[in-house]
Amino acid sequence: MLSLDVNGKPYQVDADADTPLLWVLREHLQLTGTKFGCGIGMCGACTVHVDGKAERSCQIPAWKAQGQKITTIEGLPEDHPVKVAWIQEQVPQCGYCQCGQIMEASALLAANPRPTDDQIVDAMEGNVCRCGTYPRIKQAIRRAAGAVPGKGG
Repeated sequence: MLSLDVNGKPYQVDADADTPLLWVLREHLQLTGTKFGCGIGMCGACTVHVDGKAERSCQIPAWKAQGQKITTIEGLPEDHPVKVAWIQEQVPQCGYCQCGQIMEASALLAANPRPTDDQIVDAMEGNVCRCGTYPRIKQAIRRAAGAVPGKGG
């Protein structure tokens, strides 16, 4: 039995300890905002926060997440500046990668509230968007950081 703290709630999960956290979240807890993309930690679709840090949930065995605070896209408030900016900047097209993108961006801003464009690109580099909305993603992060002139975040 695994004991997990997900989105501020305690869970007891009957799953194999080596099951990737991604599948425990999706299949056992029904938190399907965290997406399966590549399964090897290269695309970022499965990004969640583990103790506030952006991590690829497909690469974390569930046992290793015990005792840590896990936040999924469902646990990020709807009025979070990144979520709001994503809508304002009309970032999503297909939307598949957006949950991972948002989780990566919100971790970036929590660690660095005023990132430069280069820092945004560096932080987001491992999150793949097949639709190519990278300019809008960067603009949304800048808006969320309050860095867009005349568009306070």
